[in-house]
Amino acid sequence: MAGTVTEKLIEDHLVDGQLEPGEEIALEIDQTLTQDATGTMVMLELEAMNVEHLETELSAQYVDHNLIQEDNKNPDDHLFLNSACEKWGIWYSPAGNGVSHPVHQERFGVPGKTLLGSDSHTPAAGAMGMLAIGSGGLDIAMAMAGEPYHVNAPEVWGVELRGELPDWCSAKDVVLEMLRRHDVDGGVGRVIEYHGPGLDTLTAMDRHVIANMGTELGATSTVFPADDAVKRFLAQQQREEEFRPLHADDDAEYHVTETIRLDEIEPLIAKPSSPGNVVPVTEVAGENIYQSYIGSSANPGLRDFAVPAMIVEGERVPPEVSFDVNPTSRQMLENLTEMGYLGSLIASGARIHQAGCNGCIGMGQAPASGRNSLRTVPRNFPGRTGTREDSVFLCSPETAAASALAGEITDPRTLEETHGMTYPSWSEPSEIIVDDAALSPPPENPGGELEKGPNVKSLPGFERVPDTITGPVLMKVGDDISTDEIMPAGSEVLPYRSNIPKISEWVFDQIEQGFYERAQEQGAPWLVVGGSNYGQGSSREHAALAPYYLGMRAALAVSYARIHWQNLVNFGIVPLEFTDRADYDSVDQGDTLELPAVRAELQNGQEVTVCNTTQDTEFVAEHSLSPRQVEIVLQGGLIEDYKA
Repeated sequence: MAGTVTEKLIEDHLVDGQLEPGEEIALEIDQTLTQDATGTMVMLELEAMNVEHLETELSAQYVDHNLIQEDNKNPDDHLFLNSACEKWGIWYSPAGNGVSHPVHQERFGVPGKTLLGSDSHTPAAGAMGMLAIGSGGLDIAMAMAGEPYHVNAPEVWGVELRGELPDWCSAKDVVLEMLRRHDVDGGVGRVIEYHGPGLDTLTAMDRHVIANMGTELGATSTVFPADDAVKRFLAQQQREEEFRPLHADDDAEYHVTETIRLDEIEPLIAKPSSPGNVVPVTEVAGENIYQSYIGSSANPGLRDFAVPAMIVEGERVPPEVSFDVNPTSRQMLENLTEMGYLGSLIASGARIHQAGCNGCIGMGQAPASGRNSLRTVPRNFPGRTGTREDSVFLCSPETAAASALAGEITDPRTLEETHGMTYPSWSEPSEIIVDDAALSPPPENPGGELEKGPNVKSLPGFERVPDTITGPVLMKVGDDISTDEIMPAGSEVLPYRSNIPKISEWVFDQIEQGFYERAQEQGAPWLVVGGSNYGQGSSREHAALAPYYLGMRAALAVSYARIHWQNLVNFGIVPLEFTDRADYDSVDQGDTLELPAVRAELQNGQEVTVCNTTQDTEFVAEHSLSPRQVEIVLQGGLIEDYKA
């Protein structure tokens, strides 16, 4: 039977279920990816599950988020992660070696494999012809222990690329065009698969940019074929022997189809404060900027630094602009230095930061209050930078560099007139410096003890779902609330990622300062009411686990983002959906809701009775749990179910 690349990847790894969109399937996982903001929880979960050895072909742990070492907390956790890698046999990439996604693609990406990562941008590896999915840490721990990964079978959204990108545009503009058309929930329930003759003009790292930000469309994953571009990339990384071709059949059929003419793309930009708020750069040109920032997992390739370096060569950015350069790996720094691009960036006035996620996750480089920041990062959710009232625009490296020179948002095409500049000519070199010396392979004989600093706390206990849940709506929020707003990132908060009691002090802090005190006073149980796409964004399971610790036992939303919904299930929080938007509108924050027969109704059907005792009303909600997931929730979450 004819198949898409996505279908072939799924069929090669299908353990259980039917490949029918919406039906739950189970997949064998070949590789896992964890990073330090989420990996600490994965290792604590492996400990709680009493796992003795791993079953994956390859697991890799990266330290790329929490790099600021203002006290003992982050370095202690780095030592903890290193000890966990030695205990269970995991590759370890230390602080300074680089961002997980591009480093994983360079060193471990293999066409035809599955990758599950505790980072929502794990689908970036789809650039290599892999099926790469982001999920909560507990799902990754289960995969490492040999359990299959359960997910609803996706629709396959075929996006045909035709033509070639014009000068001053690049891959970031392609994925911004997708977001302009479809917003942050257009890919829900789908894998986006790119195909067509336009692929011939995109390198493997160009595809990484597009696959990375497919997450911002809400997609389960993004997939590209494994073709000559992938083969060239592997040869450049001195791994050509690991290439295997993987293409869709000529008569493959997609559930949804679309065409993008690359030659019609123009420079685009996402305005504050959503990746879906996309307009042409010309619409906001002229607005003053405080910061222009290049780098991150969303623009990690050599060309994403080389082209800006050529744009600013011989020029100087205005002193009032912070021109921040975030190299994505130690290898990248070496190559930029060898090729002379790093010198051009420094001479232009750029600030060079260590290789890592840095400002993308709010670890330094925060913009000034009330000032505009242009960034080549994947997200601009409110407050994500570390500045509570930030104003972040997402753009391409070309737009960022042009705007840095001008001191205002600038269409890069205007540089031809204002600076007499032609678009820099760039092609990927066939040979580069390859440096994997910092990566520590798994020991031949894994074992040993976990090294826990004073900030590393074991997981809290989890309770079975009672027959009845009654509690107040302690928080009601609108549509598209992100996990950054539920559980903030940043240099103040994330150092407590391995300390649930402490990190819980910031739950919903971005929305309401003082929420923690209200939750402490209330105690369990309480509920959250949300609009559509509740929990979009980061995969961090702290956005479920910390509220659970404070007493949250159920959520009612119009709809959920996939990863956060799964995280609620994994930690025994009952996720319900409104059957009627009017019921969402009728509930006020502070109302007491009763689920009088929640346990029995979850077991017996899809509907759950909800009584608003404050307003003396009643309505019916529904759930989307499979019978397997119902038992997980009722048991008190995945860890309790695994140990039962």
